[in-house]
Amino acid sequence: SYSEGSADRMKGVLEDHDISPVGMADSWADIRTANKSAIAVTVLPIESGFETEDLAVISEQDVLGDRLVRKSRRSRRADNFLTEASGLSVGDLVVHASHGIGRFAGLETITAGGAPHACLLITYSGEDRLYVPVENIEVLSRYGSEDSKGQLDKLGGVAWQARKSKMKERIRIMADQLIKLAAKREMREGHRITQPEGLYEEFCASFPYTVTDDQLRAIGDVARDLSSGRPMDRLICGDVGFGKTEVALRATFLAVMAGHQVAIVAPTTLLARQHYLTFLERFKDLPVRLGLLSRLVNSKTTKANKEEMRKGTIDIVIGTHAILAKNVEFKALGLLIIDEEQRFGVGHKERLKEMKADVHVLTLTATPIPRTLQMAMSGIRDLSIIATPPVDRLAIRTFVLPFDQVVVREALLREHYRGGQSFYVCPRISDLEEAAQFLRDYVPEVKFILGHGQMTPTTLEDVMTAFYEGKYDVLLSTTIVESGIDIPTANTMILHRAEMFGLAQLYQLRGRVGRSKTRAYAYLTTPPGRKLNDNAEKRLQVLSRLDTLGAGFTIASHDMDIRGAGNLLGEQQSGQVREVGVELYQKMLEEAVAEARAGGTEDDYTERDWSPVINVGATVMIPEKYVRDLTQRMALYRRLADLDTREDVDAFCAELIDRFGKLPSEVKQLAAVMIIKGHAKRAGIEKLEAGPKGVVISFKDNKFANPAGLIDFISSSGKTAKVRPDHKLVYFARMDKIGLRLKAVASMAKKLSALARA
Repeated sequence: SYSEGSADRMKGVLEDHDISPVGMADSWADIRTANKSAIAVTVLPIESGFETEDLAVISEQDVLGDRLVRKSRRSRRADNFLTEASGLSVGDLVVHASHGIGRFAGLETITAGGAPHACLLITYSGEDRLYVPVENIEVLSRYGSEDSKGQLDKLGGVAWQARKSKMKERIRIMADQLIKLAAKREMREGHRITQPEGLYEEFCASFPYTVTDDQLRAIGDVARDLSSGRPMDRLICGDVGFGKTEVALRATFLAVMAGHQVAIVAPTTLLARQHYLTFLERFKDLPVRLGLLSRLVNSKTTKANKEEMRKGTIDIVIGTHAILAKNVEFKALGLLIIDEEQRFGVGHKERLKEMKADVHVLTLTATPIPRTLQMAMSGIRDLSIIATPPVDRLAIRTFVLPFDQVVVREALLREHYRGGQSFYVCPRISDLEEAAQFLRDYVPEVKFILGHGQMTPTTLEDVMTAFYEGKYDVLLSTTIVESGIDIPTANTMILHRAEMFGLAQLYQLRGRVGRSKTRAYAYLTTPPGRKLNDNAEKRLQVLSRLDTLGAGFTIASHDMDIRGAGNLLGEQQSGQVREVGVELYQKMLEEAVAEARAGGTEDDYTERDWSPVINVGATVMIPEKYVRDLTQRMALYRRLADLDTREDVDAFCAELIDRFGKLPSEVKQLAAVMIIKGHAKRAGIEKLEAGPKGVVISFKDNKFANPAGLIDFISSSGKTAKVRPDHKLVYFARMDKIGLRLKAVASMAKKLSALARA
């Protein structure tokens, strides 16, 4: 096996299939001295096995077809990111699918069926309390914010059900409209762009870095869309510096080689200039002409560029919203690339809609705006996520603190003495002189240069070139550096008056540092002695907490929390999310869209709103002594609740062993209960109770998907199985020992699951 964790689980898999004896071997000597007929499990990371005269070595991939612990723990789907972003903390408002809004009061262990059982305590209006078993944690979702102004529901009251059914109706109407919009897009004809043999591989080889798995996946998605024959509308969500531009470069190459023009729209002149230089470098050996449209280009060149775009002699044009002007025409526009879509206003977006009626559209973003994120997550827009950091990339250390002259001086000098450069960013031009005076008085050792958007284009270009070439230690600027400035030697950032920036803006600014193998530092300073408003404080807390690599998607989810998600089809930005919370709203919307696509009915998607109750008298918990941190335990319970197959649960347990050590019996029993729960859900079992003498099963709505199959099962079981007048299935068996009971119940649930599917 690949690790101790997967070795332990492999031993369990073999024993479950009555293969024995199975021993654990720590060394070659253990294997040599083992009984010839015995099987030894050992840790040896090889892909496939081999044989000698007296030994057969079999890898876990030979047995399972895959490793127990896969390379990537995280699924790349957007909703998984949202779930991870909304981990529960004590005091948070939560939504129970059946009972409405309550407050999470913590984890408690209660005794159920004579055994300890970990439960989440939820308090409701009027001091009502509800205990939710940890294996059913998926029925809870975070309300969307720690905002305590949310109205708690009454446990057992009718207000929640009425609110939820109204919301379902509204979501269904919206889903139908969304499907019609998507169907219109599917009906449109798009340019079919395919890969030119040989030349494309040569172009890809000129990329100087190692392509990550996520980048490859995104590039593959884009290539498939371009060759599909319908207009592409794909969102590439990747963290700052994670390689979105390379995806855009390869898409551009494919479009240009197929004879189409490509337009790349960037939100700032500096980002447009940087893209222009990058594209110029990569296309220098190819017969391709590039043009730049922005404030940095003089009017004579701009006029000439526009004329050549109209004639079709310029293949790739890169620019700011100047590209969106009414007098800009293309001869054969085939691909439109929008970088950082959230930076464009409503007018610009309307113009983009006009331009992209039948062209392929690729949108790049690190922090998608809530509405974009929501459309991607509900399946209306195609989405590719780049969440793998480049090799050797380190997370940025982030500090939120009142402005302190000594701390800022030390930070700038440390960067200076290790041979690096720093950014000092102010929110307004009027703040620059104050910051410049501070640098003159307190950090005279460093050379700084000033840059802002009101400078003439040539002056600004000279400033950026001088800083890029390392002639200055500090760039004192406004937010013009926010997007796309890539200076690997700049690895310290001071943000002046950080509370004045938006969340996505803070994140983008922080992403200007830490773009090489050097550890980077970001200092978010606030006015000393001044109370910040709640939203500003929340934004800064979120950013300081999320200092891991690849947190852009999580930032967007928190942005959705703070700002609201927006009505997908209207102009409101707060939408209807507040009524049921972000997560549940998202789930309901996804399900409604899926049903509308399949032409289903309401009954189809209320079916998913439940979780089987399993009571087998087993201890179900992750003990505190095994995983001490409550937040981590909650995250593990949450991940476990999403697993519904034996293979997934085994992989999860293998990971636990590798992270926390040998599994305690409580966790083994919890894993067994999760496997039973997966079978029960597929079989439509609402409640399963097992004791020393047998099992009692209640089916959802007293119905079973395959009544004839169930009758055959009961008659073939003789006197051991019968259906009671209350429609419950009873199965008699001696199951005194808990291990035997879990095994027997899992076997029975598996049979019923197979029958239901048949």
